[in-house]
Amino acid sequence: MLTLAGSAFAQEQVIKIGQTGPLSGPNAFAGKDNENGTRLAVEELNAKKIKVAGKTLKFELVSEDDQCDPKSGVSVAQKMVDSGIKYVMGPYCSGVAIPTSRVYDDGSVLVSTVGTNPKVTDGGYKNIFRIVAGDNQIGTGMATYAAKVLKAKTVAVIDDRTAFGQGLAAEFMKEAKNQGLTVVAQEYTTDKSTDFSAILTSIKAKKPEVIFYGGYAPQAAPMVRQMKQLAVTAKMLGGDTLCSPEMGKIGGEAINDMVFCAQGGAMLDKSTDGPAFKAKYKKRFNQDADVYAASFYDQAMFVAQSMSKAGSIEPEKVSMEMRKGSYKGVAANYVYDDKGNMKQAPITVFTFKNTQLAPLASY
Repeated sequence: MLTLAGSAFAQEQVIKIGQTGPLSGPNAFAGKDNENGTRLAVEELNAKKIKVAGKTLKFELVSEDDQCDPKSGVSVAQKMVDSGIKYVMGPYCSGVAIPTSRVYDDGSVLVSTVGTNPKVTDGGYKNIFRIVAGDNQIGTGMATYAAKVLKAKTVAVIDDRTAFGQGLAAEFMKEAKNQGLTVVAQEYTTDKSTDFSAILTSIKAKKPEVIFYGGYAPQAAPMVRQMKQLAVTAKMLGGDTLCSPEMGKIGGEAINDMVFCAQGGAMLDKSTDGPAFKAKYKKRFNQDADVYAASFYDQAMFVAQSMSKAGSIEPEKVSMEMRKGSYKGVAANYVYDDKGNMKQAPITVFTFKNTQLAPLASY
């Protein structure tokens, strides 16, 4: 019996999948959602019993809280590397993804992140993949939407001074000017702020038709409530981090038809496997999927597919396979360029109806 048990163990290869994101603080809802997306994939992959080089792969999820903080993120990254983890899903925040990319590269780790700042994939690292649209696509898309669909002529811009917020706002302003929009105000806050009355009072006097916010839902939602209290009639536009149920939970009815956001990926309700994924996620975790659950689920599946095709679990070989291959997932069709950016990353524009996300169109 001992011999048989030893033989079975020898035929199994454990693959640890690291997950890094905010599991505490205001963005913990997003970190947990990301983790759930990967966890769902891990459970399904283990049920499939994929074999590589004659051994059945057993995937294990190792999740760490990086707090959306660069210093904590670097510590988590080093811990992952020191633990021998070769595959990491995350980080969620660009401010963490940028400094940790070097740590992971030094440790020969394959990283799949939703950090949207262009600097995330500009470091020349061969094993990093951005699994959603970048700031250039989201910022450009929202500026075009403001001009072409909302018919806005004047905009104000606020960012939270994080790598993500600044990068997104910069891309929005660049395209806004190309679209003939006039930026009448540019203000700054932080990702810890709760009172935006001074900024909004200043902006109100300049009468913009649209306010673009580069930042996260925990600040955007109360900001919209304060806009309503101050009778600021401008619509709020933002990126993927505003396309979250948290906006409705915090902002309440103030966000209805006032907030427009762009999220990487096609509308799940309209994609072939989207409704089934949403139902599966709800059944497993007893809650609705948030912004990136499907993207992390897809990428984990792509990684496993690439291991099988490469006949190897070595990150460099799997990375090469991913760059030359493709994967049709729930949220998108994953094809990467030499930098690790998606070649065709669809975005969907949403608003809110009855405090719930309501998709408007995919581009």
